[in-house]
Amino acid sequence: MEILVKIFQLLLSLSIMVIVHELGHFIAAKAFKTRVEKFYLFFNPWFSLFKFHYKGTEYGMGWLPLGGYVKIAGMIDESMDKESLKQEPQSWEFRSKPSWQRLIIMLGGVIMNVVLAFAIYIILLSVYGEQYLPTSEVNKYGIVTDSLGREMGLQNGDRILAVDNTFIEDFNKIPMTLILEEAQTITVDRDGQQLLLQLPEGILGKLIKYQSANFISVGIPFIAAAFHETSVAKDAGLQLGDTIIGINGELFPYFQEFRERIQQYKDQKVEVQVIRQYDTLSLAMQLPENGLIGVYPKSDINDFFELHQKNYSFAKAIPAGMVKTVDGIGNYLKQLRLLFSPQVKAYENVGGFIAIGNIFPAQFHWESFWRLTAFLSIMLAVLNLLPIPALDGGHVMFLIYEIVTRRKPNDRFMEVAQIIGMVLLLSLILFANGNDIIKLFR
Repeated sequence: MEILVKIFQLLLSLSIMVIVHELGHFIAAKAFKTRVEKFYLFFNPWFSLFKFHYKGTEYGMGWLPLGGYVKIAGMIDESMDKESLKQEPQSWEFRSKPSWQRLIIMLGGVIMNVVLAFAIYIILLSVYGEQYLPTSEVNKYGIVTDSLGREMGLQNGDRILAVDNTFIEDFNKIPMTLILEEAQTITVDRDGQQLLLQLPEGILGKLIKYQSANFISVGIPFIAAAFHETSVAKDAGLQLGDTIIGINGELFPYFQEFRERIQQYKDQKVEVQVIRQYDTLSLAMQLPENGLIGVYPKSDINDFFELHQKNYSFAKAIPAGMVKTVDGIGNYLKQLRLLFSPQVKAYENVGGFIAIGNIFPAQFHWESFWRLTAFLSIMLAVLNLLPIPALDGGHVMFLIYEIVTRRKPNDRFMEVAQIIGMVLLLSLILFANGNDIIKLFR
């Protein structure tokens, strides 16, 4: 069921983005009195799921969910319809329009995707506002690290003060900042002493391959919130509300530390230290083979930290939405830059539809859906501007060349370029989705 929910969200989000993108080309073409022969959601090789004609344009839905397209008369595109180009140019064809008009038509899709993200952010901010976990709140308890975090020089209990001498207000943005800014240092408070940690060489590649932000997480105490039906801790006298702090006299201030260390005592008898009101107790219990004591911790983050909530009026959401859109474009450009880093080898982690689908939650939630759609719309806009002939960016590249040199590439050159671009694009799709499939069997 969870897979179906993710697939539904992916297809719905993709449909919205594709329709808006193609609508950008459509509106620009109509504005310059250029004939649009087809407007399709998804591709329709051999047959369409449905189609109808209205005012000279065929509207329809294909069966192959790899995007969508508008077929503009007199333009060399993925349809590779060369027959019409053998006729004399007509005034209503793309090829007959001035280069600046053709440029606007080609940029229409990208512009609309950016506008879509901007509109989504405005509505989300005005309806939900912004909520985040301040780093200052996390620093009340300190962080918890795993093996990768320890390799970076971090320790449990550290309080993060800065990344490359810059304080990060939103704690959840620290992992992405370390990656996108290719950070060199982290400043921490450790037992009251301020330390400057120099990140080891090659750590950026490891962070990307890790594909998780859990190398640093919030440190929370282990407060018993509920018991499993077979709980050795309950049998030993543990009560709800007790705070578990150690094993055999070794103290652990965080739940994550206790969970990791208790596994070393599977099928053994241990003494577990707990705090009950003002008393410290030691409870003897025989651990089962799985090493679990049968206690669910209090895990609601609101019980430990005060989240920051910022609300916006619709008027204030407009500039804030613009900032989020611009930041989103900048961050995605930084991610693309990492693809070409020999240290990172990010190409090994390029993902296809499975990877994109997995970013959606297993349960449908409107706020999350629209935030992810805004992000994907920005991603689609940026990717479409890449100078690959099969993408809008390829056409834009040739149009800019034409405007600068006042020489128009001939049709044969554009045909060959389009074929090369389609081969490159299909190869990238196969490579990305192949990566997904390989990861499923690892």
